[in-house]
Amino acid sequence: MGAHEAGADRPRPGGPSFDAVLCDIDGVIRFYDPSEVTRLERAAGLPEGATAAVGYAPENDLPLLLGRGTREQWADSIVRGLLPRVSPYEAEALAHAFSTADFRVDESVVDLLRQVREHRPLVLVSNATPWLDQDLARLGLTDLAHSVVNSSVVGVAKPDRRIYEIAVERAGVPTDRCLFVDDRQENVDAAAALGMTGVLHRDAADLRTALADVLDRRAD
Repeated sequence: MGAHEAGADRPRPGGPSFDAVLCDIDGVIRFYDPSEVTRLERAAGLPEGATAAVGYAPENDLPLLLGRGTREQWADSIVRGLLPRVSPYEAEALAHAFSTADFRVDESVVDLLRQVREHRPLVLVSNATPWLDQDLARLGLTDLAHSVVNSSVVGVAKPDRRIYEIAVERAGVPTDRCLFVDDRQENVDAAAALGMTGVLHRDAADLRTALADVLDRRAD
């Protein structure tokens, strides 16, 4: 089923205020396991989160998220950012652990999104790496959404309005009929500025509340 077909289930008067759901991946659906990085940071005398601060610095991760870098280049940038606070060996171990960290999904969120997908177009919108498709396959989520808008494929990242416009086009509904879910306030604000209904995600309960009208009507 395509996004436009799913959108055929139009809301009745008094129904939901959205016809499509645009949803972030990391921090909403997927979560990384920081345990090995934390262990290595402690052993190296670094504060917890030091590697993430380097890895997610815009100058290091933005090229990757825009499809202009590789995992190896990203790891090299983390090594450079950690030196000389730690030894080259420690920096390389931390960079490897961070760039290949394991991950899990929030099954409660996935269950909610699968239910919504039956009645509304669902588009995943992620500032993600070029290997996102492989990650989704590993998690068994290749069929979760009608479409996936990956920043490293389309060449533009949230909160740039262009990635939202691409996602809205994929959903096939007007911008002001989209519900946008993200764990970062600046991304939610950007969606709201375009006329979408924004939801700052903290846990599955937040999402359940935001989707209540559709979920409660799914048996209609």
